[in-house]
Amino acid sequence: MLTHWLREKTLRSLPRLCHLCGLPCSSASASLWCDHCLGYFSPTPRCRHCGLPTLSNVAECGQCLRTPPVWRRLYCLSDYQFPTAWYVNQIKHQRQFRFCQPVAALLAERITEPAPLLLSVPMHWRRQWRRGFNQSDLFAAQLAHALGQHYLPDAFRRTTHTPPQQGLNKQQRQRNLAGAFRLNRPIEAKHVAIVDDVVTTGSTVRQLCQLLLAVGVESIDIYCICRTPEPK
Repeated sequence: MLTHWLREKTLRSLPRLCHLCGLPCSSASASLWCDHCLGYFSPTPRCRHCGLPTLSNVAECGQCLRTPPVWRRLYCLSDYQFPTAWYVNQIKHQRQFRFCQPVAALLAERITEPAPLLLSVPMHWRRQWRRGFNQSDLFAAQLAHALGQHYLPDAFRRTTHTPPQQGLNKQQRQRNLAGAFRLNRPIEAKHVAIVDDVVTTGSTVRQLCQLLLAVGVESIDIYCICRTPEPK
């Protein structure tokens, strides 16, 4: 008992080190990172509608003016780049779930008008059974907690086991996902958010948005950790 108390007291007295650079963090900071390394996650100019990079912050980029997405607004933490992409991959492929909360907390700081109901992008049961978890579920639960909003798990079901989206262009992704989802629970909220780890072409969240709009949802936001420019 005394040994345990001494160990805990000693650990609390040691300076907390930044997970990226290894230097001591500010005593006032509750995050994994020092003030300098938090700069890696600083916001960059984006279109508020689609979330893609722009020269300055705009409500709608030229692409959105021509073909607006079906959702209202997309919030993201960064492009798919270091260090954000590294943390996403650690969670997704190395089961480092301890990173979910601090990464979700950074994204929550960007969300100025949170939706009262959060939903997550589903995985087909075979893929989730092999992986053992759905990373979008993990992020959605942490985001809902950070925002003080409600999370409804399993709102969608993936009905077909499609090939992975990685490496496909926008048209191929849309064909790959046609009819792949259905709504699994009644949705009464008029403003909801769909949570995913990475959004590239938006094909997946677009399919889910169409299901929500069909049952009377009026406003849909997208919350993702990384927003990747569409492949050429």
